[in-house]
Amino acid sequence: MASARLPDGTEVPALGQGTWRMGERGADRRAEAAALRLGMDLGMTLIDTAEMYAEGGAEEVVAEAIAGRRDEAFLVSKVYPQNAGGRRLEAACECSLKRLRTDTIDLYLLHWRGGIPLADTVQGFERMRGAGKIRRWGVSNLDVDDLEELGAALADCAADQVLYSLENRGIEHDLLPFCRQRGMPVMAYSPVGQGGALLRQPTLRAVATRHGATPAQVAIAWTLRAPGVVSIPKASDPEHVRLNAAARDLTLTEADLAELDAAFPPPKRKQRLAML
Repeated sequence: MASARLPDGTEVPALGQGTWRMGERGADRRAEAAALRLGMDLGMTLIDTAEMYAEGGAEEVVAEAIAGRRDEAFLVSKVYPQNAGGRRLEAACECSLKRLRTDTIDLYLLHWRGGIPLADTVQGFERMRGAGKIRRWGVSNLDVDDLEELGAALADCAADQVLYSLENRGIEHDLLPFCRQRGMPVMAYSPVGQGGALLRQPTLRAVATRHGATPAQVAIAWTLRAPGVVSIPKASDPEHVRLNAAARDLTLTEADLAELDAAFPPPKRKQRLAML
């Protein structure tokens, strides 16, 4: 199992599981939880969720998935920007803990930047870390200038979760090197794109055929090709979960990477941070 190292030295799986759009339909929750448990069985023990996902419904699915297995899981959740300060932050964290049915969150992220000053959010995170409610804190959808604004607190920021895939490579110009220099992993959400357009791209499909793999597996393996990235694709059915897990064993050749670079050129200049 490939892993990524957090700034405090903790090793986490480089391939985890996302939960966006889970928990939206009560009839699907049991199957979604079963898919997450299967992923854990296959080594994808890092599970990412957020209070935003189904307004807490995804956290409840995660709670069902990790029941009796909390010690195996590395839980990541995220707080709405409007809740990211003062008593609202503490209340939001308590609600997430309740939905997750756990005493502590392994990594708690600011979902995106809002109107609350980053310094206030960091102070709240540190209070909750001191109280044992969270073990680490980090951010999501923040660019280099935002991270620099953290100042000395940047040393305690455990990760930055951003959109990163073959069709969204802007972070390679500055954000990814910035984080690597500081030993802070980037968490790649939506590594296989949205809506299926990426997976229909001819070059990606050709590389997949050459490896006897699926386009999604190649897209995931591409995000894992270099250190410092944690990829968190979502899967809700057993076959999809197994295919995602198998992407860890797919090694892309230099020729593969060159073809993909030609089809999906790396950035030559600073780009605005892409978000979903």
